Amino acid sequence: MPEPSDPSRRERDKPWIFRTYAGHSTAQESNALYRRNLAKGQTGLSVAFDLPTQTGYDSDHAAALGEVGKVGVPISHLGDMRALFAEIPLGTMNTSMTINATAPWLLALYVALADEQGVPRAALQGTVQNDIIKEYLSRGTYVFPPVPSMRLTRDVIVFTTREMPKWNPINVCSYHLQEAGATPTQELAFALATAIAVLDAVRISGAVEPHAFGEVVGRISFFVNAGLRFVTEICKMRAFVELWDEITAERYGVTDAKQRLFRYGVQVNSLGLTEQQPENNVPRILLEMLAVTLSRGARARAVQLPAWNEALGLPRPWDQQWSLRMQQILAFETDLLEYGDIFDGSPVIAAKVDELKRLAREELAHIEALGGAVAAVEQGYMKRQLVDSNTQRVGAIERGERTVVGVNRFVETEASPLADAAEAVVTVTAQAEAEQIGRLQAWRAARDNGAVKAALAELRAAARTDRNIMPASIGCAKAGVTTGEWGLALREGFGEYRAPTGVGRAPRNETVGLDDHSNGAEQIAVRARDAGMDVVYDGIRLTPEQIVEAASAQRAHVVGLSILSGSHMALVRDVVARMRTAGLADVPVVVGGIIPPEDAQELREAGIAAVYTPKDFELNRIMGDVVRIVEASARKA
Repeated sequence: MPEPSDPSRRERDKPWIFRTYAGHSTAQESNALYRRNLAKGQTGLSVAFDLPTQTGYDSDHAAALGEVGKVGVPISHLGDMRALFAEIPLGTMNTSMTINATAPWLLALYVALADEQGVPRAALQGTVQNDIIKEYLSRGTYVFPPVPSMRLTRDVIVFTTREMPKWNPINVCSYHLQEAGATPTQELAFALATAIAVLDAVRISGAVEPHAFGEVVGRISFFVNAGLRFVTEICKMRAFVELWDEITAERYGVTDAKQRLFRYGVQVNSLGLTEQQPENNVPRILLEMLAVTLSRGARARAVQLPAWNEALGLPRPWDQQWSLRMQQILAFETDLLEYGDIFDGSPVIAAKVDELKRLAREELAHIEALGGAVAAVEQGYMKRQLVDSNTQRVGAIERGERTVVGVNRFVETEASPLADAAEAVVTVTAQAEAEQIGRLQAWRAARDNGAVKAALAELRAAARTDRNIMPASIGCAKAGVTTGEWGLALREGFGEYRAPTGVGRAPRNETVGLDDHSNGAEQIAVRARDAGMDVVYDGIRLTPEQIVEAASAQRAHVVGLSILSGSHMALVRDVVARMRTAGLADVPVVVGGIIPPEDAQELREAGIAAVYTPKDFELNRIMGDVVRIVEASARKA
């Protein structure tokens, strides 16, 4: 018999865009991975770039040693971009690029490739992350000071508004704020404060006519995080929707309801993925996905899910397929997309949403009083808040006040046939780096150096005169300029910057990573300081040379290296060799990161005093280890 009609059911919604965050080794290998994923039903691309590309270095720069292709794909010039998107139609693809400090450059390469293929710029769909403020607060892959960085963000927004109307020029990124320990209130307030700072910068510049400003607002998108407290996360997303509608109407006078929509993509929480019993990450990921899909009025426009084994290393294509299938099962096998918002009218949901909105407004008012988001970054306010929140989170896990299954409760386990299998994660070879450098050198040898010189001169002039950086950057891309040359030209004009770390020198009273963030190093620094150690911590992304110079100048008793990109073997060897040359061979070295057991053993055999991975969550035990290591070193001396 047919089922009775249900008046609450409606025409089935289209599903969100299905993505996986991917890219590694080389442009050619990443392209093959993308095409396989698209063939499996993925409907958009999310490009991960390696750290040298993210920070404006070529693959053969000293700062790129060991990092090429590790956490993403290396893109050094237009030839690499051609290889990355070979046989992928730019005119119909929706491409998300996770890039911030060098966002104008990677977008310039993408536009240059589209021009080369005859694809109209107006047809291009996708986004560049382009949120530099959260880089100062979480991931650390910024380059320039806040003011010129905001100018670059503004230039991308103005350019795309004029020439790429389907493109989202920024993903205001609260995802990484949660990864760095943000509470739901902080995630709401800090992300909205960032969006306000960006829109104010565009409006004040006068580069967009007042009548067209609604188009700018309408293209702002967000990239958020969803943790395991999924009722709270549902309410957070509904609060985002309502607060954004309020801000765009009241602060910016946008009358078109469509332009006031809170449009967002999501990757669910990576910070909560565990190395212990990693199969538990599968239900974690699924539950977190529900937080951004169940509420129709606050549903994500695009979803990308981490793989179950990302706390172990780089996931294989099969692991990413599993995450893609989770999305497809929810979208196509369930009846979720056939109903309106199932939370409308719930007093419990309404009360929690109202509470989050009230707290977020209070925090936004405080940031406004400080002078806005940029001032709050420069003063170190937002960074300190995140470090403090993460300290409280870590402490609650250590004390058992916050349960993490398989970590601090229910730790008895069977051996995992998945995690213990041979080749359980992808390993990027040293050969991939060597081949990438070879192609880069061949590219430089084959190009017209006169055209390169002229294009870079135009780029420097645009930077000096406050002209929009995008036309000159596209000209550089077409002339054959490399990522490092573009980055160097702007470094010369804008200078470089080191943001406040949020780790002071005074002890606190409290007791107390993943995804290439600074939060792991910060928590170690905070706990060491609280234990009475004299901590020298200037942030992440220091070269081996800088680390050894600091250790020598500060007469360090122990050196701690935090390497989450998988480049631990090359970088640790480099640091240790430089320490021997500098007469510091007797200073012990400890290392933390996402390090496979076989690599950890090799590091210990090479003389590293201790190796820690994400499973080592008891910071007090680590502090005890460090004290014993230093005492043993002193006895030997």
